Amino acid sequence: MPNDIVKEKSFSFAVRVVHLYKNLCAEKKKFVFFKQVLRSGTAIGAMIREAEQAKSKADFAHKMSIALKEANETEYWLLLLHRTEYLETTAFDSIHWMSSSF
Repeated sequence: MPNDIVKEKSFSFAVRVVHLYKNLCAEKKKFVFFKQVLRSGTAIGAMIREAEQAKSKADFAHKMSIALKEANETEYWLLLLHRTEYLETTAFDSIHWMSSSF
């Protein structure tokens, strides 16, 4: 089962992603990849929570591997937002550091 630290970090990260999405949409027009980072960034914690109810060790490993894939995808979207100048360096560094701690 995932420990409380992983659950807490993934939930805190999801909250940060939701705030990022809201800020991006408020400051700029909505773009498809804003929703992509919202979807993948919040899916990490959801998959970790699903892993808690896994029916077997294999099911647990599968759900946790999906959470890792979502984290990797989120990093891609964050890099894209930063390199296309939708996300300032300070904000990127703050949230990217948090995403790399999973």
